[in-house]
Amino acid sequence: DLNRQLHGQHLAKEVVIRALQGFLQSPRPQKALVLSFHGWSGTGKNFVARMLASHLYRDGLKSECVRVFISLFHFPHHKYVDLYEAQLKKQISETVRLCQQSLFIFDEAEKLHFSLLDAIKPFMARSDNEGQVDYRRSIFLFLSNLGGNTINEVALDFWRAGRAREEISMEFLEQRLRLELLEAAESGYVRSHLLEENLIDFFVPFLPLEYHHVKLCARDAFLARGLPYTEAALDEVAKMMVFVPKEEKLFSAQGCKSVSQRINYFL
Repeated sequence: DLNRQLHGQHLAKEVVIRALQGFLQSPRPQKALVLSFHGWSGTGKNFVARMLASHLYRDGLKSECVRVFISLFHFPHHKYVDLYEAQLKKQISETVRLCQQSLFIFDEAEKLHFSLLDAIKPFMARSDNEGQVDYRRSIFLFLSNLGGNTINEVALDFWRAGRAREEISMEFLEQRLRLELLEAAESGYVRSHLLEENLIDFFVPFLPLEYHHVKLCARDAFLARGLPYTEAALDEVAKMMVFVPKEEKLFSAQGCKSVSQRINYFL
């Protein structure tokens, strides 16, 4: 499904599959699996999170073993951060007690208050867990727009050098991505201890999407509705999107976000 439905993300496919296979096949993992998804809006972070939930659990995101937290929706006021901490720890503990394997998704992770991230740090740390609730089979996903600028700069540099985006490697990108994350001083994500204590197992970069990727998203949206489409219709949808930078007009500023709504225009 990742190969068929996730477009333009060779690194994300590779890292997610490798990380999950290694984790799920381990008889006794030493810690929870922690993945951090980074990139511009509309590049597939939420899409992959939903896909993971639907493949790991029969009821997908509606499963009692999956909890989704959206920073500004669930934790909007910093003055209540102590209350949020207690609620969050309780919800994670209860879910883990209920489910042998739990999935926790934190959307807009860069907007989480740093003390919330530090509060859940013990659930992600290495542990021998003798006689306690075992968190080591849990999976934590953090979704963030942080790092998107660095990822896009690398993709643009490769394009300007005439190199295929598929040549971009994790080794080349991860170091730069970490640097941008560490420089985002105002972010709770950085002020927490997740980065310095190496609790994040994999940073997963989502590259910016090009014109032909947007066309593929449009094709998928037509197919999902059981609607016929033409190449001309796919081009029309793609042309409705805003492309940047101003000179090259290479990357969709919204990724594939709003593609399905734009198809309504043709109905």
